[in-house]
Amino acid sequence: MGAIIDALTPLFKLLPEVKRPDRAPGLREKLAWTAGALVIFFILGQIYPAGVDASRLVGFERLEILLGSRIGTLITAGIGPIVLASIFLQLGVGSGLVNLDLSEPENKKKFQGLQKFLSIALSFLEAGIYVFSGYVGVNTAAPIFGNVFAAQLFVGFQLALGSLILLYLDEVVQKYGIGSGISLFIAAGVSQAVFLGAFSLGTSATGVFYGLIPKALQTAAGGDFITALWYLPPILFTIVIFMMVVYVEGMRIELPLAYGKARGLGARYPIKFMYVSNIPVILASAVLLNVQLLGLVFARAGFSILGDYRGGNQPVSGLAYLTSAPPSPLLGVFDGNYYTYLQFILQPSELLHILVYGIALTFLCVVFGWFWIESTGMSARDVARQLERVGLQIPGFRADPRVIESVLARYIPVITVLGSIFVGILAWFADITGALGTGTGILLTVGILYKFYEDLAQQQLFEMYPALKSFVS
Repeated sequence: MGAIIDALTPLFKLLPEVKRPDRAPGLREKLAWTAGALVIFFILGQIYPAGVDASRLVGFERLEILLGSRIGTLITAGIGPIVLASIFLQLGVGSGLVNLDLSEPENKKKFQGLQKFLSIALSFLEAGIYVFSGYVGVNTAAPIFGNVFAAQLFVGFQLALGSLILLYLDEVVQKYGIGSGISLFIAAGVSQAVFLGAFSLGTSATGVFYGLIPKALQTAAGGDFITALWYLPPILFTIVIFMMVVYVEGMRIELPLAYGKARGLGARYPIKFMYVSNIPVILASAVLLNVQLLGLVFARAGFSILGDYRGGNQPVSGLAYLTSAPPSPLLGVFDGNYYTYLQFILQPSELLHILVYGIALTFLCVVFGWFWIESTGMSARDVARQLERVGLQIPGFRADPRVIESVLARYIPVITVLGSIFVGILAWFADITGALGTGTGILLTVGILYKFYEDLAQQQLFEMYPALKSFVS
């Protein structure tokens, strides 16, 4: 693998990149760049490529929330190529398949170049998959030069171009803004889904509002107060999930540390309850989503191996159905009425569906949580080596990495499993209660906003005390 990376290194230098600022931008300037990137993201989500047939789109709500995408627009693939490239390379470095010591500046440049190269390649690959699999329909009534294949290539190129714009917007936010563009786009997509689900003033053909609160007020104005109340539970559950995640974000165990060669100096190593953050639920949701996509491909080919589908992309039987999230109470026959939705999910067949989905989601979260810490340098053994390398030890224990590892092993494996179970159950609970933005989306957004708040507070502190920045760095 090292020989391949060395061979590609000259190519990495030819890839366009966003120039680093000559001076460190101020806080207001960073906020302006971040807001500008966000505006461009929303605009791209409203532009449909030339040649796309909007009536033949196969939408996946959870895919769009997870990847900050909108099927059929220029951001159809969203941040998918960037995230996949990052995950592949992090796992490759952690497992030793990609032999790069990221503590060395030259190797770090190679890693960043490889990540950008892989992201660009995946942008075109995913664009082709969306177009040629039929998820993004092409207008066959207006082929290019009389050739439908040429029209598909043209649409695919536009979709890939949209992903490349997001790739460089992410780079702009990292160098000129606050946080990362990837996190920003995910949080923006989920926030948009929550806001529109709660407050949208759009109306259906019958004149009923789409937003739950306007719909409840409209129904109450018509004299049906009981039905109006049944429109509100998804909003209440959304608030409850947000509060739970915010509370758990602050739960941690802090191990005291001391510098072996400097008495009196110490530190603390925090082990958060959500030690692996939202990574398990992201990967678990991606696997279950791929089961739905694969089942749909088989069903369209005439082989219902994973189940039958109806309504474009909705599984109704088989493994694809049992491992899919329950339908949203905002969609379909429920039309936001929680009482109708409650009657549906309490049916025996649907209770089995919900149970199997919850078990599958939670089990995968535990598997991926454990796999992630073992392959990305977060295990007790890896952390012990890192602490020993910088001269830290646990007071009252010998300065031996094996001793430090034994102490860390009392906490990290247990917290990894418990944290993974928690995020799996919380995402499952949010899904079955119809919380706006889906369970995975809420978990991601709270974590992202919490990190954004910490970065914003740090930037504000550096603005007030410039000397502190040089001391910390």
